[in-house]
Amino acid sequence: MHLDDLSLFVRVAHAQSLSEAARQLDQTPSSVSARLKRIEEELDVRLVERTTRALRLTPEGERFLQTCETMTVAWTRGQGLLRQDARAVEGRIHIAAPTDTSVQFLAEWIGEYTRMHSRLVVTLRVGDRMHDLPREAVDIAVRYGELSDSSMVSRVLVRAHRVLVASPEYLARSGPLLCPADLANHRCLAWLTRDQPKVQWSFVSSDGACGTAVVTPALCADSLLVRQWAVGGEGVAYKADVDVAADLREGRLVRLLAKYEGEAVPINAVMPSGRHVPTRVRAMVDYLAKRFAGL
Repeated sequence: MHLDDLSLFVRVAHAQSLSEAARQLDQTPSSVSARLKRIEEELDVRLVERTTRALRLTPEGERFLQTCETMTVAWTRGQGLLRQDARAVEGRIHIAAPTDTSVQFLAEWIGEYTRMHSRLVVTLRVGDRMHDLPREAVDIAVRYGELSDSSMVSRVLVRAHRVLVASPEYLARSGPLLCPADLANHRCLAWLTRDQPKVQWSFVSSDGACGTAVVTPALCADSLLVRQWAVGGEGVAYKADVDVAADLREGRLVRLLAKYEGEAVPINAVMPSGRHVPTRVRAMVDYLAKRFAGL
């Protein structure tokens, strides 16, 4: 027996007429009568007494009506609560993001957002490891670069490019860097992706020529340490422009080879596949996109 059957019986009982219940349900009297008969057969009990003029409930029908009303009211109330929860920015969100991004931006932004939504709880998982979103119950993963997994739902938060950067102190004591091939004569700082150093650094020159330099890194670590090493004068880093924007603006780092643009690196909010993304998750992604745009 389905919930629709219970609702139909409640309607018939209150209308005290098959034809009136059929009109309210936009069905034919014969179909309502057939469904009512099927309910009685399934329960093996007579629920109504029918006459040519009226319909009345049997004692068993009266008791069954109470059960049906309790269940349908509870179901309606439960649906309303679920819809209300879905509209509200409350509950829990698990976010996974790279170390540098988390330390520079997300820690502050998410703290501010939870102050605006006091019933929201956010867990931020910091690290450059690629998470298995469904298995690890991650609601949003902030990922850099083009996405290959089409089963995920994603939104581009900002479109960035990688750039070569180094500190003024490092440049003062090192040789010239006039083209990507000169990287062979410099200390290169590589971040780890899937536990392997990123050694292929791609560029497009101002005349449209494409090329890739394969570097031999002097130091490898996660994205945050690579930036810190670069600021500390340890070598040349190949970083997303949004990650080093403040360092460039404040003079801690200098952009190198300005006539060469590094690979495109869109920053994405990735969510597990599924038809329904909770409102709290969509709202968080909207907020992050707005903050990244402000960079």
